[in-house]
Amino acid sequence: MIFHPSDRLAVFIDGANLHSATRALAADLDFRRWLEWFRDRSRLVRALYYTAVVEGEEFSPVKPLVDWLAYNGFSVVTKPARRITDADGNRRLKGNMDLDMAVDMLELAPRLDHLVLVSGDGDFRRVVEAVQAKGVKVTVVSTLKSQPPMAADDLRRQADCFIDLFDLLPEIGREPRS
Repeated sequence: MIFHPSDRLAVFIDGANLHSATRALAADLDFRRWLEWFRDRSRLVRALYYTAVVEGEEFSPVKPLVDWLAYNGFSVVTKPARRITDADGNRRLKGNMDLDMAVDMLELAPRLDHLVLVSGDGDFRRVVEAVQAKGVKVTVVSTLKSQPPMAADDLRRQADCFIDLFDLLPEIGREPRS
């Protein structure tokens, strides 16, 4: 069994990475069901959702989700996204939350038995290793069933357990809207 009922558990969700994975799987998640899914398996200490937000715009597509999560059991960690222009003159948004997530994982680790990282980003391999060195079991949730696969091989190898998001969809997915 991956989860133990007495484990103190925290879930760290890389919002941008999860968004890419669900889009690649053409899936829609029910975050309320997912929170309950974790609570049914362990003692959920905290569920954190990390995302960059565009400030100064009248409407941000992520704002309704961030608001809903904050009112429904998630700790939401945001930072302003910056507009940058690349060498080719293309404008895009940049708002990387990896360092914030890594620091929070290390700070919370002494109070946990199990940590779930919802991201396939290989940059997290080293922090997963550091958390494991503190005696915390780490499960990574991402997907290999998208094209391209979203989970870095080295992150999967480092994790104690890997759960493919696709396999969770029957339990935490939302029915497609008509």
